[in-house]
Order: sequence, then structure tokens, then C-alpha cells
Amino acid sequence: MNRTRRRPRAHSTSPSDTVRDRLLTQLRDGVAALTSSDRWASWLRVQARFHRYSFQNTVLIALQCPEATRVAGYRTWQQLGRQVRSGERGIAIFAPIRRRVEVESDDDDCPSVVRVLESFRVVYVFDIAQTDGPPLPAVTGRLSGDEPTGATARLDRVATALGFRVEVVNLPDGVDGSCSSRDGVIRIDARISAAHRVVTEIHELAHAVLHPNGYAGTPRPQAELEAESVAYMVAQHLGLDSAETTFGYVAHWGGGDDAAAAITASATAIRRGAAVILEALNADQVADAAA
Repeated sequence: MNRTRRRPRAHSTSPSDTVRDRLLTQLRDGVAALTSSDRWASWLRVQARFHRYSFQNTVLIALQCPEATRVAGYRTWQQLGRQVRSGERGIAIFAPIRRRVEVESDDDDCPSVVRVLESFRVVYVFDIAQTDGPPLPAVTGRLSGDEPTGATARLDRVATALGFRVEVVNLPDGVDGSCSSRDGVIRIDARISAAHRVVTEIHELAHAVLHPNGYAGTPRPQAELEAESVAYMVAQHLGLDSAETTFGYVAHWGGGDDAAAAITASATAIRRGAAVILEALNADQVADAAA
């Protein structure tokens, strides 16, 4: 749910450490509740049906269907309650063919049986956009609605103060934003709502503050968990509740049941990232009032 509050007066300060701790606890509790829910279990059951494709197959998928976001075989889609539309062209990939071979073991009376790769065959998969049926279970979604008054403009000025420019462009499907410390650019997808842009821009600002070396300095799961946790805290300060998108995102990158513990392990970095952005927002607010 999105909510707007009145613009704070110029003499207000960023939240205290006590408030930040409360928000971190709120985030941990929300993620823990999600990962113990039927909704999470349903999502995991669906994820188990999607294979992890090899690098070669991901290249083949991208070449044949660049806009693909989630692919599976014909029968897998049926098991998920969706049907491939008549006339849709399949995406060709390679599937291994293995045969069973008996090998000698220490126990001569009971040889071991192993599966040996023999060759590959061509099989066909289909993107979700080629199917019809009920939506798949989801644990996260994009926010809808308007931004808190003036939030985007303030965040843009924070980005400038941190040495970044913000570009609003059409990004690939499923990508809300990106941050390049090397180029000093934060990119936001032009098609998302005003409310979701606020959370996305905070998320990318958090990457700018906490992860200047990208995933080379911090493993991606940890980096994404930290950035989205910062986004939740700062969005709350701006009057926007991002639980609808944040809890599922953090649960996913935090490893499900381990997410709450991962938040605790990254608490110092999360607090630091939130503090830098909140202090920059406060400085901008004071400067704006004095102008």
C-alpha cells in the first residue's frame, strides 16, 4: 500500500539509530513470516519445476527468443496449469542423453550402475509469453500508484550529490533499474509506476554507496539483499511502504529460510547505506528550504 505524508519541516533530522533498528526488525519479521507461509511454499514448488539451463542453452534461448523471461517444456507448462498456444514455435535447446553402465565395485556380486553421457538431442521449450493460463505464484510484485510528493526529484538530487546521473530508459523486461559506478549512471525503467520508481532508485543508490565495485566486491545475493533492505528503510522515511515488493525480493536473495539471519549479518552495511542516503536527503531538504 502506498501512502503519502506531508513534507517534513526544514529542521527535521534523519531517523535515529533506534528507528533504523526498529525498521530492520520489522523487515526481518516480515521476511521471516513470508518464508514460513503457504504462499512461499507454493512459490518454491513452482520454482522446482524450472530447470537450470546450461550456458550454451541460455545463449540458444536468447538468440531465438531475446524477450524470453521464463521457459519450460510443453508438459511442464501443463503441470503448472498453463497451456502452450496452438501455432507457437518452440525454442530449440540441447538435452543430454545418458545411458546406464555397470562398473566394477569392491563387491563383485553387486556392481555399481552409473549414468554416462552419450550424446545430446534437440528438445523444445516455450516462454511463458507463449502460454495461457492462471498466473504463477509470486512472492514479490511491483508497486503501483503515485510517489510521495517530491520524492523522485529529491532522490535525483541525492544521486547528483553522490556523483551519479539518473537516466529513465526502457530496460529489458524484468529489469527495474541498474547502477554503473564506472560510468556514474543509474538507469530506471521508464515503464514502472512512480511509486515503484522511488523504491528502485533508492535500491540503485544503495548499490552506489555500498557496492562501488559491483558484484566483484560483494557476492550478488548479499548485495541485492543489502540494497533492497536499504530501499525499504529509506522508502519508509519518505512515506512509502514497500513491503509488497521488498519482502519477497529479500527472501529470494537471502536464501528463503536463511534470509532473516542474512539481514542480521548485513545489518551494519544496511544501516550505513540507509544513513548515507537519509543524511543526503536531509541536507537536500535543508538546502531546498533555505533557497
